[in-house]
Amino acid sequence: MTTSHTMRAVTQHSLGGPEVLEIAEVSRPEPRPNEILVRVRAASLNPTDWKHRAGGGFLGDPPFVLGWDLSGVVAAVGIGVARFRPGDEVFGMLPYPYGHGAHAEYVAAPARVFATKPAALDHLHAAALPLVSLTAWQALVENADLGPGQRVLIHAAAGGVGHVAVQIAKARGAHVIGTASAPKHDVLRELGVDEAIDYTSQDVAEAVDGVDVVLDTIGGEISTRSLRTLRPGGILVSILPVGSEDLFREAERRGVRAVRMLVDSSRADLQAITELVEQGRLRPMIAETVPLERIAEGHRLGDTGRTTGKIVVTMG
Repeated sequence: MTTSHTMRAVTQHSLGGPEVLEIAEVSRPEPRPNEILVRVRAASLNPTDWKHRAGGGFLGDPPFVLGWDLSGVVAAVGIGVARFRPGDEVFGMLPYPYGHGAHAEYVAAPARVFATKPAALDHLHAAALPLVSLTAWQALVENADLGPGQRVLIHAAAGGVGHVAVQIAKARGAHVIGTASAPKHDVLRELGVDEAIDYTSQDVAEAVDGVDVVLDTIGGEISTRSLRTLRPGGILVSILPVGSEDLFREAERRGVRAVRMLVDSSRADLQAITELVEQGRLRPMIAETVPLERIAEGHRLGDTGRTTGKIVVTMG
């Protein structure tokens, strides 16, 4: 039973499979100046969670509490916070990568990484959005400047980032080509994809050409091969922040641009995303919901790399 000074959180003491995750009783944080304390109603899982659980990533060795996405209710505000007050419903992405800790009953974080939860979404759907929508928005809008009539190729278009990117691209007036295995093509059409490509039976680099923008959510050889699909002067944005320098050399050789990016918290971007939600142009798909105490099941599902949409964690 949690007391007023403690909370439940998902922690781990070693790197490894989902079985390393455990529910622990930990101290409840206090909001510092310019921070708010949020009672988490729902959080979500992203590939970065299972990668960090298994390999440490940016965070090094555990113990740590993972999770970057959340939706919840403001429980307390730190000195200097004027925008929010206790009882407000908010959603956001904790500062990536070192602000992790959403897989817990409470989180204290800078007020600037949160926005008012869209009225059109419940906490489950709101928690599914921040990391993937910020990633897609920053890739397509800020880095690629995607606009009406442009052609965009979105890899893994039914995945977490992909399915949100498709909706953002359509809202920007773009022609969307999406890749997914054949069973997911109905979902792609529902999302608004104009051309669906089965990457298991078609070579995307051969099947597509003359696109303005590629959103690469896969990395590795796919990144470099995808440069072939771009028109001269086009841009590939990879959301895999590290990889071979060959990508940039090959881009230069082909007269196109390539950038690698890492998602960053931004209230302004969250507000732009909220506008799309309120206009009915953006809604996250939820593949599965799991309660906090069964979060390992969500990790196991994530490890398959086959989910459509997002895995969301609910608090009791």
